[in-house]
Amino acid sequence: MLTSLVGFTAVAALLTVSPGPDFAVVLRTALSSGRRAALCSALGIAAGCFVWGLAGAVGLTAMLSASQAAYHALRVAGALYLMWLGVQALRSARRLRPARADSAAPAHVRAPHESTVAPDSSAGSVTPLRAFRTGLLTNVLNPKVGVVYISLLPQFIPHGAPVVATTVLLVAVHAALGVLWLGGIAVAVHRARAVFQRPGVRRRLDQATGGVLLALGAAVGFETAR
Repeated sequence: MLTSLVGFTAVAALLTVSPGPDFAVVLRTALSSGRRAALCSALGIAAGCFVWGLAGAVGLTAMLSASQAAYHALRVAGALYLMWLGVQALRSARRLRPARADSAAPAHVRAPHESTVAPDSSAGSVTPLRAFRTGLLTNVLNPKVGVVYISLLPQFIPHGAPVVATTVLLVAVHAALGVLWLGGIAVAVHRARAVFQRPGVRRRLDQATGGVLLALGAAVGFETAR
């Protein structure tokens, strides 16, 4: 069992650090809502791993893997959700656009209260509960997670071991690695918040993460092969 656990941990670590929707969602949440919300997104993603793991243990992901209609329906739903998150990020970037300066007045005579950023720049902030839900849905609406689990986990379940209990253990390892990695991203962004919260930097990062989420959603949506 120990050998299987070590082998799975190595494989799960590689899967965890691979760039994907989870990374983009946590980065976006950290930028817009801070460390706490980003950590909640990471916990939501971890919870999604358990949903898929338990579903695989009872055979639901096997059915999903065998049914083209079910797989594609979930894939399209996941693609639309990712694209919606991307649109939200791009809308937030537009809200952070520089305000139109009064060209007739030099910078040193502008009123102290005048801002170089649109006043609704914090409108993209989300609550921890909403961040958790976003992370959960991002994972649960990604059928690739279920297919990976059903194809990968059985290889690391020793002969004669209890399937459900061992599956939960392996998923817990993957979820813990995910929380550590994504939580580290959230903490790193928080520590560098003085840089990331600069209007110009924040706007470009929102544009970048929005574009990545749209691209990921489009890639998932137009994928023809499993």
